[in-house]
Amino acid sequence: MSMKWIEVIMPQLAESLVSATIAKWLKKPGDPVEQYEPICEVITDKVNAEIPSTVDGIMGDLLVEEGTTIAVGEAICRMQVAASDEETSEQVTPTTHQQNEAQGHVQQHTSHTPAAGAASTGVHDPNQPMRNRYSPAVQSLAAEHGLNLQHIQGSGAGGRITRKDVLAFVAQGGNTSAVPAQSPVAGQHTPSGVPSSSPFSGMNRNVGDTRLSTAESIPAADAGVPVRHSGIHLTESPKIPPIEVEGGGQGRSEYFIDVTPVRNAIARNMRQSVSEIPHAWTMIEVDVTNLVMLRNKLKDEFKRKEGINLTYLSFMMKGVVNAIKDYPIMNSVWAVDKIIVKRDINLSMAVGTEDSVLTPVIKHADQRNIAGLAREIDDLARKTREGTLKLDHMQGGTFTVNNTGSFGSILSQPIINYPQAAILTFESIVKKPVVINDMIAVRSMANLCLSLDHRILDGVISGRFLQRVKENLEGYTMESKVY
Repeated sequence: MSMKWIEVIMPQLAESLVSATIAKWLKKPGDPVEQYEPICEVITDKVNAEIPSTVDGIMGDLLVEEGTTIAVGEAICRMQVAASDEETSEQVTPTTHQQNEAQGHVQQHTSHTPAAGAASTGVHDPNQPMRNRYSPAVQSLAAEHGLNLQHIQGSGAGGRITRKDVLAFVAQGGNTSAVPAQSPVAGQHTPSGVPSSSPFSGMNRNVGDTRLSTAESIPAADAGVPVRHSGIHLTESPKIPPIEVEGGGQGRSEYFIDVTPVRNAIARNMRQSVSEIPHAWTMIEVDVTNLVMLRNKLKDEFKRKEGINLTYLSFMMKGVVNAIKDYPIMNSVWAVDKIIVKRDINLSMAVGTEDSVLTPVIKHADQRNIAGLAREIDDLARKTREGTLKLDHMQGGTFTVNNTGSFGSILSQPIINYPQAAILTFESIVKKPVVINDMIAVRSMANLCLSLDHRILDGVISGRFLQRVKENLEGYTMESKVY
C-alpha cells in the first residue's frame, strides 16, 4: 500500500483559544501511532490537554520543540499514512468531533500526578512512566465494558495502555464487573496527600474552598495518616515550582520561579478584572444554625445513598440561585453600551490546587435541587484535582461562588471573575453569642462577602440581593428536602 506524508496542525481546542504551548512529545519519529492515541501534551491558558492523532500512521518529523508556543492552525509535526486512507489534501485538520475528542481528555502535564486508579493503589513504577495516562479511546472502551484499567497490562510506550490492550483483555474474558476505584469525594484527604479542592489555595486570591466545614473532623482515608483540620489544606510537603537560582555563591539573596502558562493566565485575568471593573464590596452576617442542624441530620444518610459528602456549599448555591431568580441583574455582564442579562444561571465554582486555580461551571444550576448541586460540586472538584476537566467545563459561567471558610477566614474581598458582574464568598461558620429577643444565645454564624461591578450594580440592589440570600439560608428547617 502506498504511503504519503501529511502535516498535523494545532487544533482549536476552544473558541477563544488562539495558541498553545507544546509541553511534551509523547511520540518520537518512527513510532507507530493509532488513531485517537495522544501524540503530545499541550498547555493552554485554561487547562492542560493531550492532542490525539486523527489518523493511523507513523510519526515523522517533530516541527515544534517542547516549550514552544504555537498558534492554532500551524503545523506541529509530520506523519506518514496510507494514501488510500486519506483525502488528497496535504494537511489534516481535525473535525469538530475530533476536536471534541481532544477536549475530552484533559490531564495535568506533570508526570507525578496520578490517575484515579493509580491513587487507589499508591504505586508508581518508574519503569512505566506512561502507565497511568489513558487516551480518550481507551477510557471510552474501559467505560463501555466496565473495566478497571489498573488490571490491564499496557504494551505501548512507557507502559501505556492502548486500544488493542483493552480489546485483547476483553477477548480473553477479562473481568467486566470490575470498576475503577472510586476517587475520594470532596472534603476527604487521601493517603497520598491529595487535598480537597480549595480555590486559590495559598495564592492570596481571597477565594475559598469547596469544603465549608472547619469545625468538623473529617475521617482519614488511612488510620495511620494524620488529618489536618484547620489552616490551608495542603499536603505536608506542597509541590514547589521549578526554581532557577540567580548566581551561585553563598551570598545569593534571591531566586527565580518560572511563571507557568496557567499562572500567567491567572495574573492576566486578575489584572484585567481589577483594572477594568470598578470593584465595590459589601458583607452581611447570616445565622446558619438551622442549616447546620439540617445538614447534620441528613449527611450520613446522604453519604450512604449518594457516596459523596453533603456540603454546606450545595445549600448555599441553592440559596444564591433562588436569589438570582429574584434579582436577575446579578447574572449579567457589562458590554459598554448595554448590560447583557444572562437567562441561564451557570454558577462558576472557584476550585484550586496547590499550583493553580480553575473555575469550573455548574451549567443550569437553577434546574438542580440541593442533591444535584452536591453531585456537581463533588464531580467538578474531583475532576479539578485529577486534572481531567474538559474545556467545556470552564466556559459559560455567569456568577461565581466560592468558600474561604476552610481557611478560617471570616472576612474577605474577592476579585470578580471577569467579565461577570459579581462574586460571592462564604466565610467560616463560627459559634457566637448573639442577642435574640433581648436574650443572649449561642448561634452558628457566617459572613457572606459580595464583590460587585459598580458599573452594573449599586448598593441598593446588591444589598437586597444579599438580604434575599440571607433569608434563603436562614429559611432552612429540619423539614427541608434536598431532593
